[in-house]
Amino acid sequence: MEENKDMEIKEVEVDDIKTNNTKEGLKMKKSTLWMVISGILAVLFVVSIFTGGFRGGTTGGVVAGDVLTKDEASDKAITYINTYLLSGGQTATAKNVEDSGNLYNIKLDIGGREYDSYVTKDGKLLFPSVVELDAEVEEPATQEEQPPEVVKSDKPEVQLFVMSHCPYGTQAEKGFIPVVELLGDKIDFDLKYVNYAMHGEKEVKEELRQYCIKTEQNDKFLPYLKCFLKAGDSDTCITEVGVDKEKLEACEEATDKEYKLTETLEDKESWGGSFPPFPIYDEECEEYGVSGSPTLVINGRVVSSSRSPAAYLATICNAFNEAPEECEEELSTANPSAGFGYGETDNPSTGTC
Repeated sequence: MEENKDMEIKEVEVDDIKTNNTKEGLKMKKSTLWMVISGILAVLFVVSIFTGGFRGGTTGGVVAGDVLTKDEASDKAITYINTYLLSGGQTATAKNVEDSGNLYNIKLDIGGREYDSYVTKDGKLLFPSVVELDAEVEEPATQEEQPPEVVKSDKPEVQLFVMSHCPYGTQAEKGFIPVVELLGDKIDFDLKYVNYAMHGEKEVKEELRQYCIKTEQNDKFLPYLKCFLKAGDSDTCITEVGVDKEKLEACEEATDKEYKLTETLEDKESWGGSFPPFPIYDEECEEYGVSGSPTLVINGRVVSSSRSPAAYLATICNAFNEAPEECEEELSTANPSAGFGYGETDNPSTGTC
């Protein structure tokens, strides 16, 4: 079971890297794309330094081949970046190019932000960024020490957007449930779904199922969700929790027809991206710029938070004008494990699908 869970998490992480390209297909922001590519290629840069490059036959650590002028190498890098790495109207320009020994150092400008990038002198390898291994790194403040700033209200409106089979979405749900149970009607909470389903048909069907249980048999919803998060076994959980199956099936049929979920699922040309849409909460996703699972929205603003129950409680309680006494309760500071199952991890994951 643990092996399967690890495999699923790795698969999602690879999908994230592969598909962080367009808002329509993956809903990921361009800054995220650039950070992912920069991180990967920074590692490749270090590897190339120690291995003498990625091809046989090197000279002084530079890949053998025709040496380009710095302007030629810069033009080639800019053309590649603008053609293959950026979209949505963003473009890269070179502010300055310098000879940096074995490489050309290009000062890139993308959307007003500057990036230190490098290209080999034969113009065959591009490194959008590098990591300074001797640089001093500040330890970030923990969630409990410094809750994020949020808009305050008497009764915070809390929305958690997830994908039902995203391991990081299920991780967030497991951290969130104890907080929802503790605060009860002191908050206006709703679990919602990202408007595309990265995990295909099984995700579309499960989110439809959860939506119907939530809207028509709400007293069964949290018990069902807690059961589902154990192993993703919906049939067992429906029986165990006592969900009215006939009522559920009627809701699923009507909702499926209203939003054309099955029809769209079978028509890949209508997707507008790599994954089938799940449009039930499309309006909210567009309003808040929801780009992945999980996304937390409090009082109309996207908020970042660690995923332990204690961290989520601190984040939400920071949104009250007058925090209720429940905010003094001590919840677990352990981060739930990603994926199904109620394990814990020392890794304060910030991964998304």
